[in-house]
Amino acid sequence: MNTNKTSPESAFSEAMEWTVEQQFASDRIDKFITDALEEEVSRTQVQQWVKDGHVKVNGKSIKPNYKLSANDVIALNIPEPTGVELVAEDIPLNVVYEDSDLIVINKQRGLVVHPAPGHYSGTLVNALMYHCKDLSGINGELRPGIVHRIDKDTSGLIMSAKNDKAHAGLAEQLKAHTVNRKYVALVHGNLQHDQGTIDAPIGRDSNDRKMYTVTEKNSKHAVTHFIVIERFGDFTLVELKLETGRTHQIRVHMKFIGHPLVGDPMYGKSKGMLMKGQALHAAVLGFVHPRTGETLQFEAAIPPDMEHLLHSIRTS
Repeated sequence: MNTNKTSPESAFSEAMEWTVEQQFASDRIDKFITDALEEEVSRTQVQQWVKDGHVKVNGKSIKPNYKLSANDVIALNIPEPTGVELVAEDIPLNVVYEDSDLIVINKQRGLVVHPAPGHYSGTLVNALMYHCKDLSGINGELRPGIVHRIDKDTSGLIMSAKNDKAHAGLAEQLKAHTVNRKYVALVHGNLQHDQGTIDAPIGRDSNDRKMYTVTEKNSKHAVTHFIVIERFGDFTLVELKLETGRTHQIRVHMKFIGHPLVGDPMYGKSKGMLMKGQALHAAVLGFVHPRTGETLQFEAAIPPDMEHLLHSIRTS
């Protein structure tokens, strides 16, 4: 998938393009796009984009029930939202650090980071709007303040920017891979090595557009470093350090080496676990303050649900 951001002055917030592979031939285009966008938008919203001419196949407008053919080139121009008013919501936040430029949150599991078309409430953004007076606008109306994201069912540290200068400074550090991001995860099986590096490119799974996999085709460079913290026989507690930040990177890489995350509903075994969602926690976040130049580093303890799971395994 090729994704190209447009300029802030454009009528569109984001442009995307896909070339259809053989296994998706005969799929409806509205289903294909909904799956490709990881269901962050509703199928009804995608159908409306098609009707409004924001989706073209091989350069031509089509209908929402268009059946795809192999090698079709799909172009989607996501329009800037109109008439959408995000509402500030009093959702509890665990604020780890805050100043006039940025805020660091220890996000609870189950909280989506930002709204998407068709889903405009109950997110971290709605909570930040209630808590903060201002948020940066670089990422558009639906993602104010959002510099990076973590999955809905991943808990832990995430930073947001209150102004565009801070946003640009933090984004540049992420791009340069200088942000220190460490996660703690419980995985299935007993890792053979005490530490190691997974250097394997990640792209969309050709059999399921909602998922990602290690592949050489239409993929991006991805590197994850791991260190074993504790072994439990059938399970291993590991610390993982991200060198790159691909979608679902840790979850995909650990599945790739045969040790999927406990509770992961997409890439692992979720049945019979004592917590909802993957046992993954963003425990450390370190960066240089974009205005003062001070090095900041924060740590967040494993949340109670994950700690309870570890306790049950230790005592079983």
